[in-house]
Amino acid sequence: MRAMQLTRPGPIETEPLELVEAPDLKPAPLELTIRVGACGVCRTDLQIAEGHLKARRHPIRPGHQIVGKVIAVGAGVEGWNLGDRAGVGWMAGTCGDCRFCTSGRENLCTFARFTGWDRDGGFAEFVNVRSDFAISLPDGRTDDELAPLLCGGVIGYRSLRISGIQPGGRLGLFGFGAAASLAIQVAVHWGCHVYVFTRSEVERRRALELGAVWAGGYDDVAPELLDSAITFAPVGSVVVKALQALDRGGVVAINAIHLDEIPAFDYDDLWLERQVRSVANSTRRDVEEFLRLAVELPIHTTVDRFSLGEANRALAAIKDGSAKGTAVLVMN
Repeated sequence: MRAMQLTRPGPIETEPLELVEAPDLKPAPLELTIRVGACGVCRTDLQIAEGHLKARRHPIRPGHQIVGKVIAVGAGVEGWNLGDRAGVGWMAGTCGDCRFCTSGRENLCTFARFTGWDRDGGFAEFVNVRSDFAISLPDGRTDDELAPLLCGGVIGYRSLRISGIQPGGRLGLFGFGAAASLAIQVAVHWGCHVYVFTRSEVERRRALELGAVWAGGYDDVAPELLDSAITFAPVGSVVVKALQALDRGGVVAINAIHLDEIPAFDYDDLWLERQVRSVANSTRRDVEEFLRLAVELPIHTTVDRFSLGEANRALAAIKDGSAKGTAVLVMN
């Protein structure tokens, strides 16, 4: 099978992912083998490729927004059959026994493993997945439409929950890439007043089209103080901007697995029970809830399609901001 493999991280401009011929896959006990139809490309994949996220192992095949069909079922698997449509997300497995797993917080499991970081991901024609972490997918949407929902959509949904935003509340989104364009659709459905902060004029127009009541730059002041904010830009200074935009008791949820240094700020910006919280991974419950919402609304995705061999170019488009929607590798 063909796969895009990372052996040595480097600037994406140097094309660190290499197209290779890899051995065909067979599922281990309790695993599925999936023929990949489409795999979303995420900023986390870029951070792994460039080495900003410390490698768990090399070589590795990135990609953790995978949609495809089950072509082989390992021993002991229940509930899955050949030909079933299945998805694979960022969470590749947990221990199931620790205090986090047993209290509904499997996203914090000390022994968690991640697709495209610990286990080979979907930048390939086939992928193996633990059957209990495979995702049952709804019908009626194409593979490339569903793929962006499995990371950007799900983590955006969890960010909304962590932010504590309530229906009708005032929500700020700082940065407006693929994940934020999905989160805003849920927030608008909840009746929230959404204020978007981004450097890009194109993204501001897109935000207004999707229901934002206001859009401006990071240095602009929204017409109202915010009840909650989510930062999508992987820049520490934006967290401070979001904190300064909050009303009393508000929460900033940081949607980032990697962030540069947060600069010093006045305690007055945090005073009056404002909070800053990180958003780490997601749970299978998050995935189930969000996919139900995605069908109910329905949530619309904007996709930039690339072939498997164009994975470096897809990551470069994320880095330079030229991707108009979620970059997706299509294995057709």
